Amino acid sequence: MNERVIKRGLLASLVLNLFLVGGIVGGAWRWWTTAEAPVNTAALAQPRGLRYAADDLSPDQRRLFRLGLRDARRDVAVAIQAARDGRQEALRLVGAEPFDHAAVAAALARTREADMVARARLEASVVDFAATLSPAERQTLAGGLARRSTLGSAASAPSKP
Repeated sequence: MNERVIKRGLLASLVLNLFLVGGIVGGAWRWWTTAEAPVNTAALAQPRGLRYAADDLSPDQRRLFRLGLRDARRDVAVAIQAARDGRQEALRLVGAEPFDHAAVAAALARTREADMVARARLEASVVDFAATLSPAERQTLAGGLARRSTLGSAASAPSKP
């Protein structure tokens, strides 16, 4: 064999070995540093949102809950679209020249009003559904609401003095 071929082979082997050693050392370092602070992957994987609040109930109850939410969303589809449009209008007005404070405030007020109409209807749907449940099922739903919806975020937030 040619001496030049042997040198190229040794150089390629050295580069490959350095790459492998670096990968192993980096992987080990990553493994040891994350092993100190375990991550609750089950909590990270849980979906958030009102529609998932009934996931711990029976399949029939879950279906009824989601049907009620779907019907409520259909009832307030116009308000939901108005809120979306209002947010886009407010963003457009904030970036417009000259800046019109009153127009931005009015667009945000319309958006807030549409959001409140939609939220009130969705919350009423949840309350109507909860009225059909047994006390144990209501406790299960309350736990789901606390974990997975914005209704539970106020209950789990620390109170201010």
